[in-house]
Amino acid sequence: MTFLKDSKPPAVKETVNPPALLEFMMKDWKPQSGALPKSHRHAKAFRERRAKLGKLFPGDVLVIPTGHEQVRANDTHFRFRAGSDFFWLTGNLEPDCVLVMVPSATGHDAHLFVEPNPGRTSETFYTDRKKGELWVGPRFGVVQSCAHFDVEFAHGLPELPKFLEKYPLSRVLRGLSPSVDALRMPSHERPADKELAVALGELHLCKDAIEVAELKKVIASTKRGFEDVIRSLGKAKSEREIEGHFTFRARLEGNDVGYGTIAASGAHACILHWTHNDGALRKQDLLLLDAGVEGHALYTADITRTLPISGKFSKEQREIYELVWAAQQAAFEAVKPGNDFMEPNRRAMRVLAEGLVKLGILQVSAEVALEDQKQFYKRYSLHNVSHMLGLDVHDCAKARQEVYRYGPLQPGMVLTVEPGLYFQEDDLTVPKKYRGIGVRIEDDLLVTAKGFQNLSKDIPSEAAAVEKWMKSARGKR
Repeated sequence: MTFLKDSKPPAVKETVNPPALLEFMMKDWKPQSGALPKSHRHAKAFRERRAKLGKLFPGDVLVIPTGHEQVRANDTHFRFRAGSDFFWLTGNLEPDCVLVMVPSATGHDAHLFVEPNPGRTSETFYTDRKKGELWVGPRFGVVQSCAHFDVEFAHGLPELPKFLEKYPLSRVLRGLSPSVDALRMPSHERPADKELAVALGELHLCKDAIEVAELKKVIASTKRGFEDVIRSLGKAKSEREIEGHFTFRARLEGNDVGYGTIAASGAHACILHWTHNDGALRKQDLLLLDAGVEGHALYTADITRTLPISGKFSKEQREIYELVWAAQQAAFEAVKPGNDFMEPNRRAMRVLAEGLVKLGILQVSAEVALEDQKQFYKRYSLHNVSHMLGLDVHDCAKARQEVYRYGPLQPGMVLTVEPGLYFQEDDLTVPKKYRGIGVRIEDDLLVTAKGFQNLSKDIPSEAAAVEKWMKSARGKR
């Protein structure tokens, strides 16, 4: 549109709902049912988790928000994903909510603050574009939330500031809700807040039976997502198509992908966190697919398979793949209670270093390459082999290093084991025939009383088994 010089653009009238329309909108709706929803099927487990947390801070008020929708661009938002700690304690998936745990005679009472839902008794169901039911769908109200999430008390969110005025020294889980953070002094003045975050991280370290069952479900979905990808390899032309096929499965069977899918073909596989996924697929290359389905209960799988796009490994690809696979098997053997968290990494790195010497890539002995003051093998491996897994793909990140990274493995922990080798295209220390090859193999392991259970063992990983799997999956329609 153009305007003549000195002319003014036409005035735009703001959209206003006339009183007659609002009156009309408020009439003749079927009465809402007064029946309360059933309690959450895992309400007992959430209550037990709150009790564990409360025992760590007797006499303290604990404030755990879930967070808010985040702006993607202008007035559009990313799909909301509940805060992991808040969900772990409540089972609530709605945005903006806050859990406040207040000491009581029996431990702590849970006060859950939620968005009120006045239903059709307030015009907001129609006029509020952010939270009105006709815009974003129904939600639990205060009374319904109290019943469904089996908490002692529930309140409307507008009541939160005044409620917290009674507890000025409460511990707050920071970084999720600016509005909650603003109700307390700055976090750098509150070491007590950090202690709360650490405690929650450490409580997540050992999974209960419900959590393990959820992880098994999303790993099974992830396998189906990988098979969707395999079936597409004959026709797919780009990494973006691979990402799309996997994302379809994640949204079909779960909440979303658990993290940005890495669909790295050819030399892109040598970039550890390649998520641009804008490269072309070539029949002679490998596809490194690092992806996981996040379930409706927010637990995520984290699986990597390196697949020959043609269905068959070349001689050079197979040599590197089998070395990585051998390193992973060595790491598996170290996953047992009492071993420290880094032991699987040490076992895997020794196998990789010895293999790199045999391939003529490392020009020193494996012993020299593994020395703490040298670590030459890291030029080709780059990362450690494990991290905790659960509600977050890198779970328990706030736990103390002496409990996590330098602590002993315990039954109930779930960790990844994912060695890799990455030979950059321009690395002159690598024989030309191997340059541009990147291989990672990743599985999700549960530490048991006597050793481990590979939760992803049904996703083939040995080279011949991968080729057989790909042939079989391509035959399924």
